[in-house]
Amino acid sequence: MLSDPQLDVPPWTFLTNHAHVLIAISRDPELRQRDIAYVVGVTPGAVVRILHDLDEGGYVTTERVGRRNRYHVNRDAPLRHPLEASHSVGDLLDTVAD
Repeated sequence: MLSDPQLDVPPWTFLTNHAHVLIAISRDPELRQRDIAYVVGVTPGAVVRILHDLDEGGYVTTERVGRRNRYHVNRDAPLRHPLEASHSVGDLLDTVAD
């Protein structure tokens, strides 16, 4: 059972909410947006905006399957900041894999 994210999220983290959403959907591509919001600790509206950003940036594509979405992470996409630009999304996901 998942714990309450409001109790478990420290006041700051090393990764952004965008990275947290990528990690969440890489672990379960069929998570609903409200479930992504719960595990990341943000609002469902924030998840919509983040997924839009990730889609626009070429990091995620969405496939409609019945009434649900399935997310596909582009593991080959480079990280955005110049300090990490030599690494890919796949490198990040591999580093934080369970």
